[in-house]
Amino acid sequence: MRLRTVSRLGLLTAAVVAGFVTSLALGSSLIPPGRVLAALFGEGARMDEVIVWTLRLPRVLLAILAGAALALAGALLQRVTRNPMAAPSILGITDGAALGVVSFLWVFSDEANRLTVSIHWQPLAAAIGAFGFALIAGGLTLADPRGRGPLRLILYGIALAALAKAAVTLVMIIGPVYRAGQALTWLTGTIGAAHWGDVAVVAAGLAVAAPVLAWLNLPLRQLALDPQTAAATGLPVGRTQIVLLAISVALTALAVSQVGAVGFVGLIAPHAARLVIGAFAPGYLVATALIGSLLVLGADTLARLIAAPLELPAGAITALIGAPLFLTLLIRRQGTHG
Repeated sequence: MRLRTVSRLGLLTAAVVAGFVTSLALGSSLIPPGRVLAALFGEGARMDEVIVWTLRLPRVLLAILAGAALALAGALLQRVTRNPMAAPSILGITDGAALGVVSFLWVFSDEANRLTVSIHWQPLAAAIGAFGFALIAGGLTLADPRGRGPLRLILYGIALAALAKAAVTLVMIIGPVYRAGQALTWLTGTIGAAHWGDVAVVAAGLAVAAPVLAWLNLPLRQLALDPQTAAATGLPVGRTQIVLLAISVALTALAVSQVGAVGFVGLIAPHAARLVIGAFAPGYLVATALIGSLLVLGADTLARLIAAPLELPAGAITALIGAPLFLTLLIRRQGTHG
């Protein structure tokens, strides 16, 4: 790995660490960074430790992990489909995962207003439900990514996302009224209800995905070639695409099941990583994950501060950045083929 790549990855890591401490410090009660660090190491005041460890640390860690998962999912989709506009939120995968979580809330609710699934297993069960529906959405959109042009693939995804959103609305209407507020969490994308169980589920998923992606580094680079050339290098193109798509869907489901439908992270982060470190640099996926973490962490921090004491959905902040980028890419693509 070149020195320039290592230095840029170091700068991105430092930015995530700085964002981590800053986000822990900011909130309804301002805690100076020195007191934050003291609380983290168990040497601070009792109230600081309660605020940091119970209220803010799970939220900040979940934002970092979910951002990394969504960013990696987008990078994999863009590489597999050879489409710079591909992202889980654009191809309907995010909305499919949201439908899975909302359906889970509906099916496993009883008249006592409690989930029949144990509270300890709730994050994992929600992730499984999200994965099932996200896999269906991804399969419908990406059944044959090579047989559809880039713009047609995007139109398929937009149509499927609209269908999933409509289904979510219907489930909210016909389901238990007391679950409607929870369902809105997965529609808007918020991290305010983070718990340590949510952090554990996403962290475990990333821990499994990381070595797999490291092992698939060479196939990922080969997929940048056209299908015929990639096959000539000995790559089983179809099988590799299926594996990478399954990983992308799983990462999306993990994140959405815990933080909601935070959109456009999978679009923004890969493009930013290409600008910072290059599309074929050895640390491209690491840079993508770090930028995704920064994006969601920054969006959640802003969402807490802009209209305090009210909290805006983090998904609205990421959409303000991602929607113009998507329109720009779409216009460029139309200009190229127009």
